[in-house]
Amino acid sequence: MSRVALISGITGQDGSYLSELLLNKGYTVHGLKRRSSTFNTERIDQLDVHPRQEDARLFLHYSDLSDPASLSSLIRDIRPDEIYNLGAQSHVRVSFDVPGYTADVTGLGALRMLEAARAADIGCRFYQASSSEMFGSTPPPQREDTPFHPRSPYACAKVYAYWTAVNYRESWGMYCANGILFNHESPRRGENFVTRKVTRAVARIEAGIQDKLYLGNLDPVRDWGYAPEYVEAMWLSLQQEQADDYVVATGEGHTVQEFVETAFAHVGLDWRQYVVTDPVYFRPAEVDALIGDSGKARRALGWAPKTHFADLVRVMVDADRQLLEDERMGRLVRVDR
Repeated sequence: MSRVALISGITGQDGSYLSELLLNKGYTVHGLKRRSSTFNTERIDQLDVHPRQEDARLFLHYSDLSDPASLSSLIRDIRPDEIYNLGAQSHVRVSFDVPGYTADVTGLGALRMLEAARAADIGCRFYQASSSEMFGSTPPPQREDTPFHPRSPYACAKVYAYWTAVNYRESWGMYCANGILFNHESPRRGENFVTRKVTRAVARIEAGIQDKLYLGNLDPVRDWGYAPEYVEAMWLSLQQEQADDYVVATGEGHTVQEFVETAFAHVGLDWRQYVVTDPVYFRPAEVDALIGDSGKARRALGWAPKTHFADLVRVMVDADRQLLEDERMGRLVRVDR
């Protein structure tokens, strides 16, 4: 029988790529889906197999990280071999506006999922999606033993989830692995995240349907990688003999301004003619530089990044150009799940 995985956040960027990876490896994949009045599964529409079909291996279930009863019953029914907790309120700037919700879903949500898995007593392996934002103002390079100094409600919630996973590993002997992933992007990144906001604007400005791009601080340095490669590290972290924690990063730092410059230059435009700095997008507490040392993951998991920064930016810009063309030609189709 195929191995069974349960993914929270399956409709997000990482959840969609992880689903593809696991399905290609022969897994049966179950995912948590929050109720919405609008379609929210477009990232996994290409994986559509109707659950009533005999060969279906992808199933979505209404649930929420804020609802421990639904999590417990779902885990008992599915009995997954692996759980990937990717679900969160993951927008750092928004976390300052909704700190309580962020703490509940991002922090306590991990606790609820872990406790549901422990109570089910099924011996599953648990992956907790941790974040480079946990390091905050601690200078780079950041690695597994670097002290945390979170600078946002999101980062604080992720620190709580990280240590909760460690605690369940040490207290209950559960297989719990933390993946401390640095920024990883793709064409499936949400449109309100800065990288996708930039590449989408570049496509629209080139097409003549947008005049300006309003951004916040352009000086922060980030370590940007390609999301499809990072979900492979997630899977690898659950295939080891013993559970452990891993930084996943490229080791290269680039400013937000460099990302902007590279994106506009790809279509032959001067970014300075279109980008406007707007203080409304500034964070109350900024994180100046995040650059990861993924030496442990490279040695223990055999993982290494393959996509370089400039190539990542070009892939995202070209995808948004194609998306804009598809929208104009009416080629986009929504799948009702």
